[in-house]
Order: sequence, then structure tokens, then C-alpha cells
Amino acid sequence: MNTSERSTVDSPIPSGVQLLIRPATPDDVPEMLAFIRELAEYERAPQAAVATAEDLLRDGFGLRPLFQCLIAEWEGKPAAMALYFPFYSTWRGNAGIHLEDLFVRPQFRRKGIAKALFARLAQITLERGDRFQWHVLDWNQLAIDFYESMGAHMLSEWRIMRIDGEALKALAGNAPR
Repeated sequence: MNTSERSTVDSPIPSGVQLLIRPATPDDVPEMLAFIRELAEYERAPQAAVATAEDLLRDGFGLRPLFQCLIAEWEGKPAAMALYFPFYSTWRGNAGIHLEDLFVRPQFRRKGIAKALFARLAQITLERGDRFQWHVLDWNQLAIDFYESMGAHMLSEWRIMRIDGEALKALAGNAPR
């Protein structure tokens, strides 16, 4: 899915509570799939989540990973996931990261986990470049408000274009040989 999810507006993490944010490993793939399916359900498109464990293993943990993932654990339990990948801005001559999915399970929302994940992703972005971006569904006002509270701004002049399925195959078939 080309959307991202987030928790509702977060509060600071209480002292004494253990929040661990760590890179995902191949052992996390079943949990990553569960997060992806929960996100698809939340975004009203459960049928669209067709990724398999083999897909995630190949594309995230193979010889040339196409994405990276952070897992947030709250008191030792998997609470959230953030899956992202790099991109390059030709205009700026610099790299950045695109957040594909961020999902906080409902029972862990309003604990500061999403904000902590965004802060870690901001650090990663600064290590690599200077731009951090993601998509949001227009009906998810809670998420939009949360993002804006962190200083994000919505790009109104840019629209996402997509070609997939049979149309993609047809277009590819027209390529010069």
C-alpha cells in the first residue's frame, strides 16, 4: 500500500516505561505481516494486503534490500512498525526517506510511540539527507493533525500518479526492443 498510518496524537512516554525502537530482522517478518494486515484493515482495504513472508524476506533482507523497517516494542510487546525506503531528489541533489507504512496497534496508541518512531526516522533522514516524506489518506484527520503538530506540512500542489496491473503490463509491452 502507498499509504501510511499513525497513532492518534501522542503524549510523552511515562518514566519507567520501556520503549525499544530497533531495526527489524528476518525473524520479525511474521509480525511485520501482521502489522501490514492490521494497517490494511484500518485503511478499509484488507483485500489489498497481499504481501507474503517470502516477499518481505526477499525485498527487505536480501542482498540488496529495497526497504528497511523499525519495530517498536512497549514493555517487550510488539507495538508498532515503521517501514521506509530511500529516495533521491534531483532538484536538491540530496537523498531522503519515504515512510511507506507506520502503524501503532490500537492498545498502544496515545503513549508517545508514534512520535518516538517519527523522531528516530528524522534522525535516520538527517544521517542520509534532508527530506522525510510520506502519504496520508485525506479522510484521516486525526493523522493529519498529528503530523502537523510535529511540523509537517501537506503538499497541495502535488498529486500521486500510479499505473499498475494490466495497464502497467500494457505499457511495458510498448517499450522499444
